[in-house]
Formats: sequence, structure tokens, C-alpha cells
Amino acid sequence: MDETKIIRMAAGNNSTLGHLYIGNIFCCYILEDTVRDRKIPGRTAIPAGEYTLGLNTVAGMNARYSSRYASMHRGMVEVRGIPNFSLVFFHIGNYHTDTAGCLLTGSYWQLIDGDYRVLHSAAAYKLVYPLLVEQIEQGNDRMKVINQL
Repeated sequence: MDETKIIRMAAGNNSTLGHLYIGNIFCCYILEDTVRDRKIPGRTAIPAGEYTLGLNTVAGMNARYSSRYASMHRGMVEVRGIPNFSLVFFHIGNYHTDTAGCLLTGSYWQLIDGDYRVLHSAAAYKLVYPLLVEQIEQGNDRMKVINQL
């Protein structure tokens, strides 16, 4: 069974940079909000742990992505079972201000003024989205989030 995991590697002032692996293969960078002991709505990374991935076809973001990525979109890849969080998706974005607790995909990263950002986010998303959907469809719907900060 291929394992999906995010390994968090570095913390900025308001951001967290991680690596997404599917089956022990590095797929892209992940940008999140800051890892905090106490949740601040829209400004906190999901806690380290093990979660379930699923496809959400009803959230508002789904309609935008369905239009934008019509040829491949099957629903937003959602991270489920997170305490005190809901509607956490993999999606495109560049800055920690784009996340609101979600996971942003990136092809490469930069550190600017103490915070990480990811770039070529849409290219990374187009790469990892079908891989994540395939994992879900094959029943490999578990994902680990590991802090190595």
C-alpha cells in the first residue's frame, strides 16, 4: 500500500513548509499556516497525526475547481477527521494568507521576510491531484502529517 504523508520541514514567522510524499516519492512542496498549540481559526496548521482523505463535491470551492480543471476534477481532495477543523483541502495558492488552514501545493519555494511561500502552485496541483484521487479510489485514503521542524 502506498503511503501518503506530509513531512513538515521548516517554520516561518506565519508559515510552515512541508514535503508531500506519495508512496515514498516526493511530489511537491506544501505550504500551511503556522503550527500552534492552540487553534486560531483560519491561521493554524492542522495538528500532526493521521487522517483520512476523501473527495468533497459540495463545498463552494468545488464549483470553481470544477470549471478551472474540468478535464480532471472529481471533487476537492479533503483531509477529514481533524479535531476542530473542517473543509480542509489541497488547493492552489502561494502565501500563508491563501491557506485558511488548507494545504497549498507548490513546485518550489522561497523564504521572504521570514515567511515561506510556494510558487508554480497550479502546476504542482495538476501533478498531485490525480495521484491523490488515485490513492483515494484504491482505498489508500490515509495520510500522515509529521513534524520534523
